[in-house]
Amino acid sequence: MSLDITLCETAWMARDPAYDGAFFVCVRTTGIYCRCVCPVKPPLRRNVEFLPSATAAELAGYRPCLRCRPETAPFCPAWKGTLAIVEKAARLIKDEGALDGDGGNVEALAARVGVGGRHLTRLFRRHLGASPIEVAKTARVQRAKRLITDTDLPMTDIALQAGFGSLRRFNAVFREVYKRPPGEMRRGRQGNLDAVRQLGAHRGPAIDGLAVDDEGAVADGV
Repeated sequence: MSLDITLCETAWMARDPAYDGAFFVCVRTTGIYCRCVCPVKPPLRRNVEFLPSATAAELAGYRPCLRCRPETAPFCPAWKGTLAIVEKAARLIKDEGALDGDGGNVEALAARVGVGGRHLTRLFRRHLGASPIEVAKTARVQRAKRLITDTDLPMTDIALQAGFGSLRRFNAVFREVYKRPPGEMRRGRQGNLDAVRQLGAHRGPAIDGLAVDDEGAVADGV
């Protein structure tokens, strides 16, 4: 997909929520990708590239930011209003798990939006920089990340609810994307909560300015 780079730069520097989810900010020096509304101090422009989807960012070797949590970005495709087929298919993948499990396949998804499987794959690559299968993989990991961060469900339940066929596959894909196992991600979350509670006992309301940095450490807010 050909992004309007000037528009992306403007939206990123303004942290414009209207473009949240329409593109992602990829930082070459850290290997991390963020939403355009990420609250951290922006990197130098020369170290940044813009990509049209979380999947495209991951295929390029970037891992998701733990601060702005790309998995929570709203569904806001840059092609909205110009390519209803891609938007509808992407929603079916993201919201209904259309390609999850053994029963999901691209031909069946394509039939639901009225095109052939090859044509749908071409459209996805053109507008998202990734195939439907690759987009579905990202969607599953994002569901799992939300469940790890926001619930206390056991990992087996998370794997199934996120659409993975097995716990082993879930562990492998999650580690591939986040560069750490899901159990470590959850332990890091609990450690951050404990640290904030301890600081709160000493500092009271002053902890309002605290933030969790990309690697999960508690730090002063920016």
